[in-house]
Amino acid sequence: MSEEMQIIKAPGIDLPPLVVREKIQAIETAMRACPDVLIGDCCPLKHSFAKGLYVREITVPAGMLTVTKIHKFSHPAFLLEGEMSIMEEWGPRRVSAPAYFITRAGTKRVIYHHTKVVLVTVHATEEQDTEKIEEEIIAKSFDEMDDVVEIENFVQEVTKCLG
Repeated sequence: MSEEMQIIKAPGIDLPPLVVREKIQAIETAMRACPDVLIGDCCPLKHSFAKGLYVREITVPAGMLTVTKIHKFSHPAFLLEGEMSIMEEWGPRRVSAPAYFITRAGTKRVIYHHTKVVLVTVHATEEQDTEKIEEEIIAKSFDEMDDVVEIENFVQEVTKCLG
């Protein structure tokens, strides 16, 4: 297996990204209606910090189905242990450890954990308060992502002008 993730595309699934986004949101809505659903950070987390970096490690038990939050910025993720199937706007894939990938800005996923999974994500921030970090890196809705993209585009244009 290569150092990068092994991707196995599901045959016959070719939906437009916005349709997949709607389906992911529908799954989340249905899950929230279940009486025994766990909401929030319900799996063991480990938080670490380095200069300008926040490192978040989560351990998820086998058989769990999760819906992730919306990420405002791209960042790396490292699958240290386990195997999971991911559905996101760019299509489905199955990932086995060891693997790494880049989470794109605006990503929201449904993940089925075939085995116990240990996943580490790394985020650029000077903040060390995890509640403030979440406000900084997580969008409450896809509408909020429009504002993030506009700001990033503005910064890129200003940088070009000054460059």
